[in-house]
Amino acid sequence: MYETERFDLDAYLERIAWDGVRRAGLATLRDVHRAHALSLPFENLEPLTGTAPSLAPEDLVAKMVRGRRGGYCYEHNTLLGLALTRLGLTVTGLAGRVVLGAPSVESRPRTHMMLRVSVPGEPRSYLADVGFGAAGALLETVPLALGEEHDGAGRRHRFVRLPHDGPLELWALQAYDFRKPEWVSQYAFTLEPFAASDFEVFNWHVATNPRSPFTRRPYLQRTTDERHLALDGAVFSETRADGVTTERTLTDEAEARRLVEEEFGIAVPDGFRLLG
Repeated sequence: MYETERFDLDAYLERIAWDGVRRAGLATLRDVHRAHALSLPFENLEPLTGTAPSLAPEDLVAKMVRGRRGGYCYEHNTLLGLALTRLGLTVTGLAGRVVLGAPSVESRPRTHMMLRVSVPGEPRSYLADVGFGAAGALLETVPLALGEEHDGAGRRHRFVRLPHDGPLELWALQAYDFRKPEWVSQYAFTLEPFAASDFEVFNWHVATNPRSPFTRRPYLQRTTDERHLALDGAVFSETRADGVTTERTLTDEAEARRLVEEEFGIAVPDGFRLLG
């Protein structure tokens, strides 16, 4: 799926601060996935200008690896897919419907990008996803298997099967919400493979459609070992590892810019206004 000739693996691994043994194994997949998730922020600044971000390998490296920027699902998971492919793993693109906060599974289009990863010597494949901008996102990759619960970096996940009319099984990734407490579906998907050309279309639609939430307001996320940060429009929230969330509304552009640069690690482009 990925053409890696123009991808700088050394620069990427330095950016995510991973210096492990470059072996095509499960430990590599787990460690690189977690390092990426904790190093690179989620952001949608390009779509707010009506521009679809480039998914070309050299452009992703220039922006996210060397440019103190983040991206959204297509950028994050394309970047991870390039790295895993160069590390000897087999990567297939998957597409899902975000059901978190949706009235029904079918109410939103299938526009979220994830990765199915096959590891040499492992009997089952794994779901990798470093581009889901929510507190229920994966920090560590999980095996694609029903009936198991996984505790990774303080977050609990599982897969369930959902009823639907299609010929393929419909899976849902669920995260455990400690505040409620209950399992909450994040997105639903089948194991049908999608090509890079499919994600180019999805990327353009999500970044340019005036009805897309990503073209309407800033949506930024960053996860560390201790907390999850989010900026949704002007509302800044912080969720600690114990599930306690605090939030406040930003009213000053200079404060918002400083917070985004210092807390999220994002270099805001000159002339860009975060608060409209």
